[in-house]
Amino acid sequence: MSDMIRPQPGILDIDLYVGGQSHVEGVAEVVKLSSNENPFGPSTKAVEAFRRTAHTLHRYPNTDHASLRRAIGEVHGLDPDRIICGVGSDELITFLCQAYAGPGDEVLFTEHGFLMYRISALAAGAKPVEVAECDRVADVDALLAGCTDRTRLVFIANPNNPTGTMLGGNEIARLADGLPPQAILVLDGAYAEYVEGFDGGASLVGSRSNVFMTRTFSKIYGLGGLRIGWGYGPRHIIDVLNRVRGPFNLSTTQLEVAEAAVRDQDHVAKCRAENARLRVWLAEALAEHGVSCDTSLANFVLARFHDADEASACDDFLKSQGIIVRRVAGYKLPDCLRITVGDEASCRRVAHCIGQFKGAR
Repeated sequence: MSDMIRPQPGILDIDLYVGGQSHVEGVAEVVKLSSNENPFGPSTKAVEAFRRTAHTLHRYPNTDHASLRRAIGEVHGLDPDRIICGVGSDELITFLCQAYAGPGDEVLFTEHGFLMYRISALAAGAKPVEVAECDRVADVDALLAGCTDRTRLVFIANPNNPTGTMLGGNEIARLADGLPPQAILVLDGAYAEYVEGFDGGASLVGSRSNVFMTRTFSKIYGLGGLRIGWGYGPRHIIDVLNRVRGPFNLSTTQLEVAEAAVRDQDHVAKCRAENARLRVWLAEALAEHGVSCDTSLANFVLARFHDADEASACDDFLKSQGIIVRRVAGYKLPDCLRITVGDEASCRRVAHCIGQFKGAR
């Protein structure tokens, strides 16, 4: 009888997502630079809000997220009625695929795009379609050429993970305007706050009916452990997503901590400035050791080695020194290591160890 119990088509084609490693066998103190976490942590105001919510854990949260949506709207100059909140931006990606893609439909993304695009497409029964990049940068012409009358969603992270590269506003607008009429362009802005003066694509969402933006509190806000994200889009898309969203998908703790965090833009500005300074320093230090990186606009650099063997050997050496970075062979970048921009001590340590590794070869 058990052989008659089968999952929906596509589910068993999903490779399980593997997060950044946190531990090294036999090493007590490690420097974790594998998950693009903010080394400066969350705002003190967010931490205070977290403590306050401990007294109301027996109460259900509100279902409309009104206070958090209002705060996000005030800070970013957006209409709160066009904002939806989720369990990280991952949940919003899942909602989009669940609501707009299914068997017979196609979901497009770039060859080095975030792994959740493929996973969420397959979970919805849709066909994931991978489009080539050009020197690790999304290619608008290739994306447009990859569209068919079955394309329902086109995902692009800007800046992209794990490459750190991004497209300018004119190219994104050209992509939105060139999509087939049934397709939605989803701008994943997980790292948008690291780009000075960048709205993550919000202005494009405001002027078009086929563009949706996702954002997260997991990166610059330092709240990865609480899993909070939000999206901004046309009212017709928000209405659909709210119909599939669970009424209590975010806890009171998540809602109140996120509201305190988004209102503390001084903390965001400090983290952005320090990340930019240390990102430049790290990339230059690696270049001096013969390891090149594309210009990154996120909170990590993609270190490119001679080949996959060298990248693997360097990763092993770093682990022996108590430093954890991210192998990205799963993103079709076997000759690269993604290195989070940590605090100054972490950046100096990883650069020094990579120099030791290169000097010994």
